[in-house]
Amino acid sequence: MSDVAVVTGTTHGIGRVTARELAKAGREVVMLCRDLEAAGHVREAILTEAPQAVIHTVRCDLSSLASVREAAEEVRRRFDRIALLINNAGIVSSWHRMSVDGFELTFATNHLGPYLLTRMLLDRLCDPGGRIVTVASRAHYPGKLRLEQVADPRARYHARAAYAQSKLANVLHTFALARRLATTGITVNCLHPGIVATNLLPRWLQIVKPLISRQTFDSERGARTTLFLALSKEVAGVSGRYFDEFQLEQPASDAANDVSLQEALWEASERWVNG
Repeated sequence: MSDVAVVTGTTHGIGRVTARELAKAGREVVMLCRDLEAAGHVREAILTEAPQAVIHTVRCDLSSLASVREAAEEVRRRFDRIALLINNAGIVSSWHRMSVDGFELTFATNHLGPYLLTRMLLDRLCDPGGRIVTVASRAHYPGKLRLEQVADPRARYHARAAYAQSKLANVLHTFALARRLATTGITVNCLHPGIVATNLLPRWLQIVKPLISRQTFDSERGARTTLFLALSKEVAGVSGRYFDEFQLEQPASDAANDVSLQEALWEASERWVNG
Protein backbone atom coordinates (compact mmCIF):
# COMPACT_ATOMS: atom_id res chain seq x y z
CA MET A 1 0.00 0.00 0.00
CA SER A 2 1.41 3.39 -0.99
CA ASP A 3 1.74 6.15 1.60
CA VAL A 4 1.90 8.98 -0.98
CA ALA A 5 -0.58 11.82 -0.51
CA VAL A 6 -1.07 14.42 -3.25
CA VAL A 7 -2.60 17.68 -1.99
CA THR A 8 -3.44 20.88 -3.89
CA GLY A 9 -3.29 24.36 -2.42
CA THR A 10 -1.02 23.88 0.58
CA THR A 11 0.61 27.29 0.93
CA HIS A 12 -1.91 28.62 3.45
CA GLY A 13 -5.00 27.87 5.50
CA ILE A 14 -6.60 24.44 5.54
CA GLY A 15 -4.27 23.06 2.89
CA ARG A 16 -1.16 23.97 4.87
CA VAL A 17 -2.51 22.27 7.99
CA THR A 18 -3.57 19.25 5.93
CA ALA A 19 -0.09 18.84 4.45
CA ARG A 20 1.55 19.19 7.85
CA GLU A 21 -0.71 16.67 9.56
CA LEU A 22 -0.37 14.15 6.75
CA ALA A 23 3.40 14.46 7.03
CA LYS A 24 3.23 13.95 10.78
CA ALA A 25 1.07 10.88 10.18
CA GLY A 26 3.89 9.38 8.12
CA ARG A 27 2.55 10.09 4.65
CA GLU A 28 4.89 11.10 1.86
CA VAL A 29 3.35 14.42 0.85
CA VAL A 30 3.31 15.90 -2.65
CA MET A 31 2.25 19.55 -2.50
CA LEU A 32 0.81 20.92 -5.74
CA CYS A 33 0.98 24.71 -5.59
CA ARG A 34 0.92 27.63 -7.97
CA ASP A 35 3.71 29.44 -6.07
CA LEU A 36 6.72 27.14 -5.68
CA GLU A 37 8.64 29.64 -3.55
CA ALA A 38 5.80 29.80 -1.03
CA ALA A 39 5.48 26.02 -1.17
CA GLY A 40 9.18 25.73 -0.34
CA HIS A 41 8.71 27.88 2.76
CA VAL A 42 5.80 25.69 3.87
CA ARG A 43 7.88 22.58 3.27
CA GLU A 44 10.69 23.91 5.46
CA ALA A 45 8.23 24.89 8.20
CA ILE A 46 6.71 21.41 8.22
CA LEU A 47 10.15 19.81 8.37
CA THR A 48 10.95 21.76 11.53
CA GLU A 49 8.00 20.03 13.19
CA ALA A 50 8.39 16.67 11.46
CA PRO A 51 12.09 16.28 10.58
CA GLN A 52 11.62 12.77 9.23
CA ALA A 53 8.89 13.82 6.81
CA VAL A 54 9.27 13.39 3.06
CA ILE A 55 7.72 16.32 1.22
CA HIS A 56 7.81 17.19 -2.48
CA THR A 57 6.66 20.34 -4.25
CA VAL A 58 5.25 20.47 -7.78
CA ARG A 59 4.05 23.58 -9.58
CA CYS A 60 0.40 23.44 -10.56
CA ASP A 61 -1.91 26.28 -11.57
CA LEU A 62 -5.34 24.70 -11.51
CA SER A 63 -6.80 27.43 -13.71
CA SER A 64 -4.58 26.25 -16.60
CA LEU A 65 -5.23 22.86 -18.15
CA ALA A 66 -1.71 22.79 -19.54
CA SER A 67 -0.26 23.39 -16.07
CA VAL A 68 -2.46 20.65 -14.61
CA ARG A 69 -1.28 18.23 -17.29
CA GLU A 70 2.36 19.06 -16.61
CA ALA A 71 1.90 18.61 -12.87
CA ALA A 72 0.03 15.34 -13.27
CA GLU A 73 2.70 13.99 -15.60
CA GLU A 74 5.41 14.92 -13.13
CA VAL A 75 3.56 13.12 -10.33
CA ARG A 76 3.09 10.10 -12.59
CA ARG A 77 6.81 10.04 -13.41
CA ARG A 78 7.78 10.14 -9.74
CA PHE A 79 5.22 7.76 -8.26
CA ASP A 80 3.77 4.46 -9.37
CA ARG A 81 1.12 4.42 -6.65
CA ILE A 82 -0.76 7.07 -4.68
CA ALA A 83 -2.78 6.51 -1.52
CA LEU A 84 -4.52 9.88 -1.29
CA LEU A 85 -5.57 12.66 -3.64
CA ILE A 86 -6.90 15.72 -1.83
CA ASN A 87 -8.42 18.42 -4.03
CA ASN A 88 -8.17 21.27 -1.55
CA ALA A 89 -7.35 24.42 -3.54
CA GLY A 90 -10.11 26.84 -4.46
CA ILE A 91 -10.81 30.48 -5.33
CA VAL A 92 -13.59 32.86 -6.14
CA SER A 93 -13.08 35.77 -8.51
CA SER A 94 -14.83 38.95 -7.42
CA TRP A 95 -15.24 39.99 -11.06
CA HIS A 96 -15.79 38.14 -14.32
CA ARG A 97 -12.52 36.74 -15.61
CA MET A 98 -11.77 33.97 -18.06
CA SER A 99 -9.03 31.37 -17.67
CA VAL A 100 -6.24 31.01 -20.20
CA ASP A 101 -8.30 28.20 -21.76
CA GLY A 102 -11.42 30.35 -22.11
CA PHE A 103 -13.52 29.24 -19.13
CA GLU A 104 -14.94 31.30 -16.28
CA LEU A 105 -12.05 31.47 -13.81
CA THR A 106 -13.74 30.28 -10.61
CA PHE A 107 -15.23 27.27 -12.40
CA ALA A 108 -11.96 26.53 -14.19
CA THR A 109 -9.93 26.59 -10.97
CA ASN A 110 -12.39 24.90 -8.64
CA HIS A 111 -13.77 22.23 -10.96
CA LEU A 112 -12.09 21.78 -14.34
CA GLY A 113 -8.53 21.76 -13.02
CA PRO A 114 -9.29 19.25 -10.24
CA TYR A 115 -11.40 17.19 -12.65
CA LEU A 116 -8.46 16.83 -15.06
CA LEU A 117 -5.96 16.22 -12.26
CA THR A 118 -8.13 13.49 -10.78
CA ARG A 119 -8.64 11.84 -14.17
CA MET A 120 -4.92 11.83 -14.92
CA LEU A 121 -3.94 10.38 -11.53
CA LEU A 122 -6.77 7.89 -11.22
CA ASP A 123 -4.79 4.89 -12.42
CA ARG A 124 -2.15 5.66 -9.79
CA LEU A 125 -4.65 5.40 -6.92
CA CYS A 126 -4.22 2.26 -4.84
CA ASP A 127 -6.92 -0.30 -5.52
CA PRO A 128 -8.37 -1.03 -3.03
CA GLY A 129 -7.82 1.52 -0.29
CA GLY A 130 -7.13 4.67 -2.28
CA ARG A 131 -9.04 7.77 -1.25
CA ILE A 132 -10.04 10.92 -3.12
CA VAL A 133 -11.18 13.83 -0.97
CA THR A 134 -12.53 17.10 -2.37
CA VAL A 135 -13.04 20.25 -0.34
CA ALA A 136 -16.44 21.42 -1.53
CA SER A 137 -18.68 23.74 0.49
CA ARG A 138 -22.10 24.28 1.96
CA ALA A 139 -22.28 27.00 -0.68
CA HIS A 140 -23.26 24.26 -3.14
CA TYR A 141 -26.82 24.21 -1.74
CA PRO A 142 -28.04 27.33 -3.61
CA GLY A 143 -25.81 26.52 -6.57
CA LYS A 144 -27.20 26.23 -10.08
CA LEU A 145 -25.31 24.60 -12.92
CA ARG A 146 -25.34 26.81 -16.00
CA LEU A 147 -23.02 24.98 -18.35
CA GLU A 148 -23.87 27.18 -21.30
CA GLN A 149 -22.32 30.18 -19.50
CA VAL A 150 -19.01 28.59 -18.47
CA ALA A 151 -17.25 29.43 -21.76
CA ASP A 152 -19.21 32.60 -22.53
CA PRO A 153 -17.17 35.76 -21.80
CA ARG A 154 -20.33 37.86 -22.16
CA ALA A 155 -22.36 35.94 -19.59
CA ARG A 156 -23.74 37.87 -16.63
CA TYR A 157 -21.55 37.36 -13.58
CA HIS A 158 -22.17 37.27 -9.85
CA ALA A 159 -19.29 36.16 -7.65
CA ARG A 160 -21.46 34.30 -5.14
CA ALA A 161 -23.35 32.46 -7.86
CA ALA A 162 -20.08 31.54 -9.59
CA TYR A 163 -18.63 30.16 -6.38
CA ALA A 164 -21.83 28.25 -5.58
CA GLN A 165 -21.85 26.76 -9.07
CA SER A 166 -18.24 25.61 -8.76
CA LYS A 167 -18.89 24.00 -5.39
CA LEU A 168 -22.00 22.29 -6.75
CA ALA A 169 -19.76 20.96 -9.53
CA ASN A 170 -17.41 19.55 -6.87
CA VAL A 171 -20.22 17.57 -5.28
CA LEU A 172 -21.70 16.46 -8.61
CA HIS A 173 -18.29 15.22 -9.72
CA THR A 174 -17.71 13.43 -6.41
CA PHE A 175 -20.96 11.51 -6.73
CA ALA A 176 -20.46 10.70 -10.42
CA LEU A 177 -16.91 9.47 -9.84
CA ALA A 178 -17.89 7.43 -6.78
CA ARG A 179 -20.51 5.67 -8.87
CA ARG A 180 -17.93 4.84 -11.53
CA LEU A 181 -15.47 3.51 -8.95
CA ALA A 182 -18.01 1.61 -6.87
CA THR A 183 -16.43 -1.79 -7.52
CA THR A 184 -12.78 -0.75 -7.26
CA GLY A 185 -12.26 -0.15 -3.55
CA ILE A 186 -11.26 3.47 -4.21
CA THR A 187 -13.41 5.88 -2.21
CA VAL A 188 -14.47 9.38 -3.23
CA ASN A 189 -15.96 11.87 -0.76
CA CYS A 190 -16.39 15.62 -0.38
CA LEU A 191 -16.87 18.02 2.48
CA HIS A 192 -17.70 21.43 3.84
CA PRO A 193 -14.76 22.62 5.99
CA GLY A 194 -16.50 25.52 7.70
CA ILE A 195 -15.47 29.15 7.46
CA VAL A 196 -11.84 29.62 8.39
CA ALA A 197 -11.03 32.94 10.05
CA THR A 198 -7.79 34.83 9.46
CA ASN A 199 -6.52 38.15 10.78
CA LEU A 200 -7.83 39.79 7.64
CA LEU A 201 -10.80 38.05 6.09
CA PRO A 202 -9.96 37.89 2.39
CA ARG A 203 -12.20 39.61 -0.13
CA TRP A 204 -13.31 36.31 -1.66
CA LEU A 205 -14.35 34.97 1.72
CA GLN A 206 -16.33 38.12 2.44
CA ILE A 207 -18.19 37.42 -0.81
CA VAL A 208 -19.11 33.81 -0.09
CA LYS A 209 -19.44 33.82 3.71
CA PRO A 210 -23.19 34.55 3.64
CA LEU A 211 -23.64 31.37 1.58
CA ILE A 212 -21.82 29.18 4.04
CA SER A 213 -21.94 29.80 7.78
CA ARG A 214 -21.93 32.35 10.56
CA GLN A 215 -19.51 30.28 12.61
CA THR A 216 -15.81 30.65 12.00
CA PHE A 217 -12.91 28.27 12.72
CA ASP A 218 -9.17 28.63 12.68
CA SER A 219 -7.23 26.65 10.07
CA GLU A 220 -6.49 23.84 12.53
CA ARG A 221 -10.18 23.29 13.13
CA GLY A 222 -11.09 23.82 9.49
CA ALA A 223 -8.85 20.97 8.34
CA ARG A 224 -10.44 18.34 10.59
CA THR A 225 -12.97 16.94 8.15
CA THR A 226 -10.43 16.72 5.35
CA LEU A 227 -8.07 14.80 7.63
CA PHE A 228 -10.90 12.63 8.92
CA LEU A 229 -11.84 11.57 5.39
CA ALA A 230 -8.19 11.10 4.44
CA LEU A 231 -7.02 9.09 7.43
CA SER A 232 -9.81 7.73 9.61
CA LYS A 233 -10.59 4.03 9.67
CA GLU A 234 -14.19 5.01 10.40
CA VAL A 235 -14.74 5.93 6.76
CA ALA A 236 -12.77 3.12 5.15
CA GLY A 237 -15.01 1.87 2.36
CA VAL A 238 -17.41 4.82 2.64
CA SER A 239 -17.84 6.55 -0.72
CA GLY A 240 -20.02 9.02 -2.56
CA ARG A 241 -20.87 11.04 0.55
CA TYR A 242 -20.87 14.67 1.63
CA PHE A 243 -19.66 15.56 5.14
CA ASP A 244 -19.96 18.73 7.20
CA GLU A 245 -17.42 20.61 9.30
CA PHE A 246 -18.14 18.34 12.27
CA GLN A 247 -17.22 15.15 10.37
CA LEU A 248 -20.87 14.17 10.06
CA GLU A 249 -22.43 12.89 6.86
CA GLN A 250 -25.10 15.24 5.55
CA PRO A 251 -27.52 15.13 2.63
CA ALA A 252 -26.26 17.11 -0.33
CA SER A 253 -28.59 19.36 -2.30
CA ASP A 254 -31.25 17.96 -4.60
CA ALA A 255 -29.28 19.31 -7.55
CA ALA A 256 -26.12 17.51 -6.41
CA ASN A 257 -28.06 14.23 -6.24
CA ASP A 258 -29.51 14.65 -9.73
CA VAL A 259 -27.84 11.87 -11.75
CA SER A 260 -28.75 13.48 -15.06
CA LEU A 261 -27.03 16.69 -13.91
CA GLN A 262 -24.00 14.70 -12.76
CA GLU A 263 -23.73 13.12 -16.18
CA ALA A 264 -24.24 16.41 -18.02
CA LEU A 265 -21.38 17.93 -16.05
CA TRP A 266 -19.20 14.87 -16.65
CA GLU A 267 -19.77 14.96 -20.40
CA ALA A 268 -19.15 18.71 -20.61
CA SER A 269 -16.00 18.43 -18.50
CA GLU A 270 -14.63 15.65 -20.72
CA ARG A 271 -15.31 17.74 -23.80
CA TRP A 272 -13.69 20.84 -22.34
CA VAL A 273 -10.52 19.23 -20.98
CA ASN A 274 -10.03 17.33 -24.23
CA GLY A 275 -10.28 20.64 -26.10
